[in-house]
Amino acid sequence: MRYTVLYGGTRKETPKDAEIISHKLMIRAGMIKKLSSGLYTWLPIGLKVLQKVSNIIRQEMNSIGFAEILMPIVQPAKFWQQTERWDKYGPLLLKIKDRHEKEYCFGPTHEEIVTDLIKQDLTTYKNLPIKVYQIQTKFRDEIRPRYGVMRAREFTMKDGYSFHINQESLQETYDEIKQTYHRIFNKMGLDVRDVLADTGSIGGEISHEFHVLANSGEDLICFSDQSDFAANIELCPVIEKPFNKQKIFKNITKIKYKGDLSNAEQIPDNFDPNNLIKCLLVQGISSQPVMLILNNKHTLNPTKAEKHPKIAAPLVILSYQEIKNKYDLDIHYLGPVNSKFPIVIDNSIKGISNFTCGANEQEYYLVNVNWERDLNLPENFDLRNAEDGDLSPDGNGALKIKKGIEVSHIFQLKDTYTKPMLIKYNTKVGKSDTPLMGCYGIGVSRIVAASIEQHHDDKGIIWPTSIAPFTVIIIPINYHKDDKIKEFTDQFYNKLKTKFDVLLDDRSNSPGSKFADADLIGIPHRIVISQKLLEDNTIEHKKRCEENTSIISIDKIESFLK
Repeated sequence: MRYTVLYGGTRKETPKDAEIISHKLMIRAGMIKKLSSGLYTWLPIGLKVLQKVSNIIRQEMNSIGFAEILMPIVQPAKFWQQTERWDKYGPLLLKIKDRHEKEYCFGPTHEEIVTDLIKQDLTTYKNLPIKVYQIQTKFRDEIRPRYGVMRAREFTMKDGYSFHINQESLQETYDEIKQTYHRIFNKMGLDVRDVLADTGSIGGEISHEFHVLANSGEDLICFSDQSDFAANIELCPVIEKPFNKQKIFKNITKIKYKGDLSNAEQIPDNFDPNNLIKCLLVQGISSQPVMLILNNKHTLNPTKAEKHPKIAAPLVILSYQEIKNKYDLDIHYLGPVNSKFPIVIDNSIKGISNFTCGANEQEYYLVNVNWERDLNLPENFDLRNAEDGDLSPDGNGALKIKKGIEVSHIFQLKDTYTKPMLIKYNTKVGKSDTPLMGCYGIGVSRIVAASIEQHHDDKGIIWPTSIAPFTVIIIPINYHKDDKIKEFTDQFYNKLKTKFDVLLDDRSNSPGSKFADADLIGIPHRIVISQKLLEDNTIEHKKRCEENTSIISIDKIESFLK
């Protein structure tokens, strides 16, 4: 392609609303242009990357026997109502009505639609397994779209689905998908970890996420420094180290301190900051709240807390004003002694001794409180986030915590959708049964942004060759002033483009600005043509990921690039 017909163009200014590097560089490199909040037009350079990502995914999915289909983005409400997700999915689901007042939604996902599709044709166990996928536009009405295409409202996704006669068959495909996804991400040059994850609003029993490791990631992933264990922090269990429970119980003392002890400038007598606990009131399944207690240095894990049978989901933490108005208590001075609420404590504090807590009285704390002496030991539960240095749940090594960008999520849905949608098939013995289902997603547009987060420098993007918009950029010096340069460049370009994806920078811009744009866009190979080089039958070559240039014979350039 010639640069002069390439619509878009680069820009020097960084958009004011761009927070992360991929958003900034995609705008500056002329890959996308904002239409509205969370809505972007993909320009030619960006679209080429998107298509290359899609093609790698398509090749690998086809290779393991998945058939490509394309389902409508607009979906009838009746299917979502059948699985009870019409209301459960929440405000992310954009609902619309047609001229006949029939309700529809813009598809954020396609579990119901693909299940209905298979239901129309499935008759016997001989039809199974069935494996299909699509690469399709999705829409989720994010409350705060941000980070460009990383968290846009409209995005491109590959979603695959499989249907099986039993768990063994489902597990086989699930494992095959995991291996295939690693091949996909390896081909794209991405450093990725697969981690055990929460099933969330999609449902099912088992799921794994794939994360691109990057400092800008929104998710925290935990992995062992000595084994293959890895999990999203939402789901990572915490194995507490053995307690050194003190045998000496100090005398319980009531102290007056105005303010938050965790931020105390002057430490009161007898107070050990390491033994300070914090109390949170959350909405219970009944009208009465539940008090959750953790060590003050730890962070509550909402996903874990929601799984406790006494706690309502989604997790709702009562505010300062609610606690004050309903119970005449100050959130800063809550404590378990003589509490009127049911209590659940984190595993980390069941062996704690001589701890400090609120006294349920304005400006007062209790120091040297002990379980079993001053109050009964409450029920304990894994409530906190894992941290660097915690024991690995598989018993091998310690946990490391890194940021990751989720680019894929796969699920063993089992009968979550097939059962409510009444999909059946005839078994070998002539009985009727419900197939089990798997779901396998990849965020295609998100991969583009995630790759930039992992591959960039202060000059711009550094694309892995497999997904670069162009493999080679040709920059001729004096293209519009020297007929010999123009003639040779055109012939060289026409020959090279039959074997490589080539961009010819035929603009009248200065060489410096062309070099800067080539670096910003991130094209892997740069070829410079000049009069002096042609006299020696050579060209200048530079890799985007390297600083040095090299002089190569024109006759050898094709084999060199290969």
